[in-house]
Amino acid sequence: MFKHAIVKTPGKSYVNGLTTADLGKPDYEKLLEQHDAYVKALKKCGVDVTLLPASEQFPDSTFVEDTAVLTSEFAVITNPGTPSRNGETKEIESVLKNFYHTFYFIQAPGTLEGGDVLQVDNHFYIGLSKRTNKEGARQLKEILDSHGYTGSVVPVNDYLHLKTGVSYVQKGLMLVTGEFVEHEGFESHEQIIVPPNEDYAANCILVNDYVMMPKGYKETKQKIQEAGHKIIEIEASEFRKQDGGLSCLSLRF
Repeated sequence: MFKHAIVKTPGKSYVNGLTTADLGKPDYEKLLEQHDAYVKALKKCGVDVTLLPASEQFPDSTFVEDTAVLTSEFAVITNPGTPSRNGETKEIESVLKNFYHTFYFIQAPGTLEGGDVLQVDNHFYIGLSKRTNKEGARQLKEILDSHGYTGSVVPVNDYLHLKTGVSYVQKGLMLVTGEFVEHEGFESHEQIIVPPNEDYAANCILVNDYVMMPKGYKETKQKIQEAGHKIIEIEASEFRKQDGGLSCLSLRF
């Protein structure tokens, strides 16, 4: 059960942040409405939400998931793969000191972003992407091993992050799309296959009794409901314009 979540208000500079999408410039007022709905949804899921103020010097900093990897015992402060995001980790470290005593840090030349790390019980899948390199993955795996966790590396070729294309929604069940469909690394898990025209919906988050998912993906929603889940739909159009998904917007622990 998650007890806490950390989120961060998007700054006005967000509209000029990093993106590979070709979906137009975000509408800032609509963005704030969608972020507020996201925060309310987390609270409905029963977690205590820490809302951080906007940081205009870091346009992408509302995507707090990339700055840390959290377990019940320790926090790992990442080293984002884009230099413009490196300063984001300092604030997250200071906030997490209210919750954790044990910290580890990914050191250069290793790069690691939380969007590339998927925890399934005591195992961590670590995506090798444009943002997370082999050295960053090696350092994280070494940290995890020292605490009795296991880890494995998953190449990411078609997506920004691992969790762009795969999510864990309950014991033994994953949402997968694209290159992760029938991937050997996930073959021990039952899969809900997200169709290509709904691939954005592969990024969902299980928060206690609910699955939070982006709004507007009927086929995927039906499959999740048939698996027995209660769903909270979030309009996420302005986050998608900057390559962001629902998992990106919070650190949950």
